[in-house]
Amino acid sequence: MINPDVLRLTCFVVILLLCAVWETRTPRKALTQNRWFRWTNNLGLVGLNGLTMALLSPIAAVEAALFASRSGFGLFNWYELPLPVVVIGCVVLLDLTIYLQHLVFHRVPILWRLHRMHHSDQDIDVTTGARFHPVEIWLSIWVKVAVVTLLGAPAIAVVVFEIILNGSAMFNHSNAKLPLSMDKVLRKLIVTPDMHRVHHSIIERETHSNFGFFLSVWDTFFSTYRAQPEKGHHDVEIGIDKFRLPEEQRLDKMLTQPFRQK
Repeated sequence: MINPDVLRLTCFVVILLLCAVWETRTPRKALTQNRWFRWTNNLGLVGLNGLTMALLSPIAAVEAALFASRSGFGLFNWYELPLPVVVIGCVVLLDLTIYLQHLVFHRVPILWRLHRMHHSDQDIDVTTGARFHPVEIWLSIWVKVAVVTLLGAPAIAVVVFEIILNGSAMFNHSNAKLPLSMDKVLRKLIVTPDMHRVHHSIIERETHSNFGFFLSVWDTFFSTYRAQPEKGHHDVEIGIDKFRLPEEQRLDKMLTQPFRQK
């Protein structure tokens, strides 16, 4: 059996490279910052997060799924359903969990201080999809552990979901041009780059909209959907009002942003 961590890392690297090529060949919006400086620091944060989680969170979502399976605990362990149905059900419910978690991180001030580091990126591209504060990642892992255990999600469903979540985050953060006709169709079900770019607008009412990571239906259902940025995709300003200096894209500065007001 393939090691789940190796599989997820392989998928992460492949999707990252594919999206990087896509946005380089057909960019949607002109970048305002030095790409290599941002990439070095954003991907450095990814490495730091991986190391931090390995040290501080020995109980990952897959281990929680294996525990639930061995103990017979959780919703999908109490009913006999075909595995494909269980996997799809788990992916949908876990995606709803991430949507709600994202919404809460925007609504609760102390959590917003953590999450706003993701929004302080002054450009949006594939690396922004992996730019999260280590404390936010740590909290997110424990939310997933709790929900996976309650669902009794099988390990295969958790692995599939995490690959989809990471892949969709890189896809919808990509600074890539998707044909408008294709975007119109796809965004009825999944979050597209144009849909998510609205979420990274510096205009506050746009920042606090379009919370979906994979499925777009949650934004429609909970009335948090906003179709387009007011200034259009070429002129929309990315980021937040705080932390506008170029050095705020440096790794050490990003890590301290939740603890600074200016």
